Formats: sequence, C-alpha cells, structure tokens
Amino acid sequence: MDPDAFTASLFKWDPRTVLPPAPAPPPRPSLLEYAMAPPPVTTAFHPARTAAPRELGGLEELFQAYGIRYYTAAKIAELGFTVSTLVDMKDEELDDMMNSLSQIFRWDLLVGERYGIKAAVRAERRRVEDDDIKRRNNNSNNLLSTDTTTNALDALSQEDPGEVARGKKNGLDYLFHLYEQCREFLMQVQAIAKDRGEKCPTKVTNQVFRYAKKAGASYINKPKMRHYVHCYALHCLDEEVSNELRRAFKERGENVGAWRQACYKPLVAIAARQGWDIDAIFNAHPRLSIWYVPTKLRQLCHAERNSVSASSSVSAGSAHLPF
Repeated sequence: MDPDAFTASLFKWDPRTVLPPAPAPPPRPSLLEYAMAPPPVTTAFHPARTAAPRELGGLEELFQAYGIRYYTAAKIAELGFTVSTLVDMKDEELDDMMNSLSQIFRWDLLVGERYGIKAAVRAERRRVEDDDIKRRNNNSNNLLSTDTTTNALDALSQEDPGEVARGKKNGLDYLFHLYEQCREFLMQVQAIAKDRGEKCPTKVTNQVFRYAKKAGASYINKPKMRHYVHCYALHCLDEEVSNELRRAFKERGENVGAWRQACYKPLVAIAARQGWDIDAIFNAHPRLSIWYVPTKLRQLCHAERNSVSASSSVSAGSAHLPF
C-alpha cells in the first residue's frame, strides 16, 4: 500500500463533520421598550367596594364630607348601625360603638375619624331638628293667626322710644304675650334636650331665641325682649300697679320710653319689702324664673338699699346727739 495514499485518506476533509454556527444572540431591547410601563397587575376582588351606598344604610353619604374611610363606614354598617341609629345615640354611646369597632374587627380608627364621626352625627342632628321645626311650624296651632300678626306689627310700632303710648291694650298686652311664647319655646327646647340626653337650659337663652326663629317666630326680637323684661316682671308681680301705671301714662300722653323707665320704681319698692333680694323674687315666680334679672334693676335695688342704710345710720346717730 502506498503510504501517501493512506495518509491522504486519513486526513481527508469531510464538511459533514463541521459543527453548525452558534445562534445569534437576541437583539437588545431598545431604549423605548425600557421606558414602557409594565403590564397592569390584576387586583383582588373586594366585595365591599362594589356594594351599593344603600347597603351601608346611608352611612357613606353621612360620612362623605368628614374624612371617614369607606371601609370604616362599611364596618360600622356591618355592626348593624344606620344613620337613624347614630343620630339617636349619645356621645358616650358613640364612643362605645367606636371602641367595639376596634375590638371586634381589629380596625384601628384614625384620630380624625373619631372626631369626624361625632361631627357628622351632630350635623345630621341639626338637619333633622331643622326639618322637625319646620314641620311643627306648619302644623302648630300655637302660633299666632293672621289677625294677631297684624296686631304684632301695630304693637311693635308702639314700642319705640319717643312714640306716644296710645294706651291700646292689645299693644302692650301683645308684648307680654311674647314673653309667654318664649316660655313655651323654652319648654320645647328642654324636651328636645332631654330626649337627646343633653343639658337642659333653665332660662331663656340665645338657644331659645334661635329655636323660636327657626320655628317661624321671627317677630320675637331678643334685644327688645330683654329691654322690657322688667316691665313684664312688674306685670307678673303686681298687675294692678302695672295697669294703673299704663293708664296714668296714657292720660298724660307719655311715650313708651318714659313708661318703661317708670316701671323700675315699683319693682324697687317690691324688692324693699322682701329684703332687697331681687334675684330671689324672680326665681320664686314661675313665669319670671326663666328670665335673667336686668342689670339696671339689680343696680337700682343695690343703690336704694345703700341709701336706706345710710339714712338709717344718720338717723340713729342724730338721736344720741346732745341738745
């Protein structure tokens, strides 16, 4: 055998034995692909989020403007509370409800939510109260008729200082009737406060005047009522003296301002007969106990008492002077 032929056949090139080329690397993403947003993530389904507002008993609407989270309102509704229930609850009961919410559901209420729940309930109470007042105003038989309202305008026109007191009984009598109306409004305010477990006013305060205005009695003027309260006091304590004073000023053609000033003197005389304690006199009378004693009346009683005491001291001292 030819050795060269053997060597040639041994090292003969066979293209089938050549390995295929390595695959090309995948193209690098462009800068635009890096800037694209990632695919959306599917969120879990929350039944509470899809619940209609009516299923929360109106709580969502009640708490909407007070920073209460939706899930907080949902938990409150899950406990069985509704708007009507919350409105009728006291502040202490609201605190118990919120504590139960934290303990049962392990739900941490934010500080603002605790204040927001109470603020929302108070606002709803005021709205309900306003609606109730309007309803009572429409159905009430205690308010004045059309004829009496006409007398009211006539009466108020006679109350201004400087105008002649014509002695029309319906004028001043109507003024005294307004004090009786204030007493009725006070009783209504007290009943509402008692039902809510709130502090009841014992005297005619700004709260009563606001209630009267909401009830449609805008003709009750707070400054005027306090301006003539001592005249009403004389009418209650000694109606005979009050009527005589009115007749005397009518005959002389005096104005209402002079009549108002003249009402102080009989009251001071009444206080003198009862130990100068004008506050006790007011508090002992069922119709006057709801009114504050006018400052000027108290000052006049104090000054008159000092004057009488001084006169008594001088008289006692002069009795021992040698002659």
